[in-house]
Amino acid sequence: MAEEEALPVATFGNLMTEGTALSRRGQHDKALGCFNDALKLRAGDKHCLITRSKCFLKLGDTENSLKDAEASLQIDKTFPEGLYQKAETLYTMGDFEFALVFYHRGRRLRPDIHKFQLGINKAEEAIVNCLGNPSAVKLENTEELCFVSRQEELRRKKDNQQQQNKPAKDQKRTKKQSPKTERQLLGELYADKAYLEKLLKDEDLMQSSTRQGVKVMDLVLDGISYLNHRRDFWQQQKPMYARVYERKLLQQGRMQDKKRKLSNIGRSIAKDMEDIELCLARGSAEESCRKAERMLRKMQGWTEEEVPNKNELIGNLHSCIGNAHLAMGQMEAALNSHKMDLDFARKNALTDAVSRALDNIGHVYARIGKFQQAINTWEEKIPLAQSSLEKAWLFHEIGRCYLELDKAEAAQDYGQKSLQSADEEGDVEWQLHATVLVAQAQVKLKDYRSAIMNFERALEKAKLVPSEAAQNGIIA
Repeated sequence: MAEEEALPVATFGNLMTEGTALSRRGQHDKALGCFNDALKLRAGDKHCLITRSKCFLKLGDTENSLKDAEASLQIDKTFPEGLYQKAETLYTMGDFEFALVFYHRGRRLRPDIHKFQLGINKAEEAIVNCLGNPSAVKLENTEELCFVSRQEELRRKKDNQQQQNKPAKDQKRTKKQSPKTERQLLGELYADKAYLEKLLKDEDLMQSSTRQGVKVMDLVLDGISYLNHRRDFWQQQKPMYARVYERKLLQQGRMQDKKRKLSNIGRSIAKDMEDIELCLARGSAEESCRKAERMLRKMQGWTEEEVPNKNELIGNLHSCIGNAHLAMGQMEAALNSHKMDLDFARKNALTDAVSRALDNIGHVYARIGKFQQAINTWEEKIPLAQSSLEKAWLFHEIGRCYLELDKAEAAQDYGQKSLQSADEEGDVEWQLHATVLVAQAQVKLKDYRSAIMNFERALEKAKLVPSEAAQNGIIA
């Protein structure tokens, strides 16, 4: 009797790769099964939690999507993908204010990731669309409130008694703050809240009902509760410097114009940055460079009040200009721009920007054949790497430079480090690159038996990716 063929062992990396592929094809239910199985093998993996959260969101399961995003942040509070996914889920749920908080938090941590700025823009627009212009919303004692039925004195006293006997919890929730504080927090809405509170003192009106049978007291209390909620939210989330800034504008009598100008500047910057990156991605490096240089000149004319993250944006523009020069083959200009980005980042203590600049400088050195300078630059970046995937790439590039310098032992060492990081991440593609690097180093060291074994392992990885070009190269 023929032996049954052994089923392939499911690994974390294979499950992640299969789940991602299924999700891209729109088969989110099947992808969800892969991610569930992957988390059984590696419980609490933050990257897997985020991919599953995205899957839940595509399926409309916002509750589980939010749970996975929050679970990833419990593991790493500064995980940018976790912050972004939580913000996206909250936005989908309609919690635009809280989504805005996490978009801002992500942008502060990673100003180089522009999707946080785009998230801020869409959340702000959603809030404005929901609330409208506060100056245009004024409550009036309209005809609707006049259709009331007068109640007998006994029932009015009974209802008043019930209102007085409400639980202490409700009274605590509607407890007033000082008028000065409330006025600062609510702005123009403060007048509406004062009007509603004045209506509460009209006992006859409060006991009446509208034509639809809704008690006027319930409508008024709902309005006050909503305004209290807005007040409490902004007290918790709105930074103090923003309140001071707005107070100064109020004193100058031009708060609205200034806020509109700041909003327009923010939208303009976000759009320009997106255009610059899109031009480079489409192969229009010259146009991307021209737009970035034009925006850099505009940036010099704005104050830090108008653009709070001005320092990060200036460094980012130098980086974009450097990448455009690199794409055009202008190596010296590219190196100068990336060095300006590095100097600016160090001067302003921007850790993420320092990491980005070192990354780009190493690329330029490697392209022009200055492999030792590339190695020195990238080795300086190693402590700043924020994920196993980033380390896998970084170790591979350093190992490749050592191979170019005929330092096979160092190349093999970094190749093995790259493979270890790729295994931690479960990334099949970088497992493939690292295994090939180790095998090539072993060939130079004349350790042919080990090299053959690693080339065979790499061939199996190439079939999983899949990559026909990689398979043919390995076989050759």
